[in-house]
Amino acid sequence: MKRTDWILPAIVAISVLPCSTLASAEGHSMTPASSLGQGPGMARTHLRLFVPSAHSKSFGAKAVQPSELPPFPGFLFETPASLACVYNLVPIQVQGCNPNLTTANPTGGSRAIAVVDAFHDPSANDDLEVFSAQFGLAAPSLTVVFAQGSKPGLDPTGGWELEESLDIQWAHAMAPQAKIFLVEAQDNSLLNLFNAAIVASNLVAKAGGGEVSMSWGSAEFSQETLLDSIFTTGGVVYFASTGDTPGAQYPSTSPNVIAAGGTTISRSTITGNLIVENAWQDAGGGPSTVEARPAYQNGIARVVNLFRGTPDLSFDSNPATGVWVFDTNPVFGQGWFVVGGTSVASPSLAGIVNAAGKFRHSAPDELTVVYGQISNPNEINDITFGNCGLSASNFAGRGWDFCTGLGSINGLGGK
Repeated sequence: MKRTDWILPAIVAISVLPCSTLASAEGHSMTPASSLGQGPGMARTHLRLFVPSAHSKSFGAKAVQPSELPPFPGFLFETPASLACVYNLVPIQVQGCNPNLTTANPTGGSRAIAVVDAFHDPSANDDLEVFSAQFGLAAPSLTVVFAQGSKPGLDPTGGWELEESLDIQWAHAMAPQAKIFLVEAQDNSLLNLFNAAIVASNLVAKAGGGEVSMSWGSAEFSQETLLDSIFTTGGVVYFASTGDTPGAQYPSTSPNVIAAGGTTISRSTITGNLIVENAWQDAGGGPSTVEARPAYQNGIARVVNLFRGTPDLSFDSNPATGVWVFDTNPVFGQGWFVVGGTSVASPSLAGIVNAAGKFRHSAPDELTVVYGQISNPNEINDITFGNCGLSASNFAGRGWDFCTGLGSINGLGGK
């Protein structure tokens, strides 16, 4: 698909208080409490909600979502088919990839993808089946696993339940034939989540290989390198979202993990057609303060210097250009949600790599191949517009940058 060299201004809404909102011309963005700072030793989700003003309202922590079934005229939020079209994962049948006209879904995937989350989502399987049926995806294969052996409690904020729905639905959307494991930690402590990651790794390896996705993180800490060995199970490629605030977060800074960053999909409000993919101002990323530069980043040493740079790859994450998720939520209610944040990127990219079918031994093996495509527009969409970071001081540009890394996926080759 030809990508033009101009953009329309993207709607960017930032929320900094628990469950607070900031109005925009078309709606408002809401940051759930689970995505705010959680203190030492605790992880936050990397999701945002977007509540369209024309069809819904919010009150406190609750959001009433559109009653229509997506997609529908008037909204241009993304579907599995529209993003498969944007990222050239399927033959392009509708030029411009309008979400209301594009119907060709991904059909690939095999082996396994495990997503690691905290707390219990009692409606995970039912919600995934609703999502799959609505968008015409293959019937899902989901197994829920309690990482510590007993069923976790519910997250009182509702954020982790929505996170789980997002993760399994969009991993399935990009790789509908893959077996999905939802591995639930007892809570959002890093200790329990990393133990859950070990359980997830073993499940994927036993299934013949695949991916583990982690749409959460925490501030970096001096001893994080001691945990990098968690992400070395053979035959497993690990993904972690980079966050929705400036700076680097762990585990996305691990050299054994593919760091998933965020972009914005700019569309014509008249035709619904894709104009360009550009940087998302709130996308997490930056140089690690702890992890040394891995060998696969030696080619960008002039940018990252001596430290691991994030992200590696990016995917649509701006909540104002968010994706549809169905969730039965104890806090936000049941319905269709428009969700953004780099939490979208991690499971989606895991699904795309799964569907590519190479099933490499490790994330560094995968990244060695992907970084080898840095100058190949047939494999990587180089994002060259927009800015991000503290005071919007980082800019997207040709080649690798701290806003979008290498860029976004262009087809299944070279993965």
